[in-house]
Amino acid sequence: MDFTSDKLRSLVKKWQSLIEAHMDVKTSDGYLVRLFTIAFTKRRPNQVRKTTYATHAQIRQIRKKMFEIMQREASSCDLKELVQKLMPEVIGKAIEKATQGIYPLQNVFVRKVKILKAPKFDLGKLLELHGESGNDMGKSVPGAKDFKEPAILDSV
Repeated sequence: MDFTSDKLRSLVKKWQSLIEAHMDVKTSDGYLVRLFTIAFTKRRPNQVRKTTYATHAQIRQIRKKMFEIMQREASSCDLKELVQKLMPEVIGKAIEKATQGIYPLQNVFVRKVKILKAPKFDLGKLLELHGESGNDMGKSVPGAKDFKEPAILDSV
């Protein structure tokens, strides 16, 4: 999963700090994923100064918060739940809310996710998840036996 290049380039602007972080996290079902996050500093209300640059110490604090939140959110769920968290930007909003005291941020996103290592395929676990009943054939559709294909027309 990745941001498109035009979306990424539309976010980058002058006069603001760009903060990136990446981290390897193991999900609860054994997948090892690398999450890449991106954030930009935001103008404070009533700000007069042209630039919104964060100091290096503030950037380090923000990155530390990013690592904590990514670790907490991704390691507590399996891969399917992680994808469900990525769609509404739950992790990005949590980072934005947690770092308000350090420096206000905007456009906080998980911009890329790589699956580094998948767990070993276990047939027993797969059957346990999806049920072992192999005799489920579904139910028959009424009127399927007396269905007749319509004849081909010569002209319309």
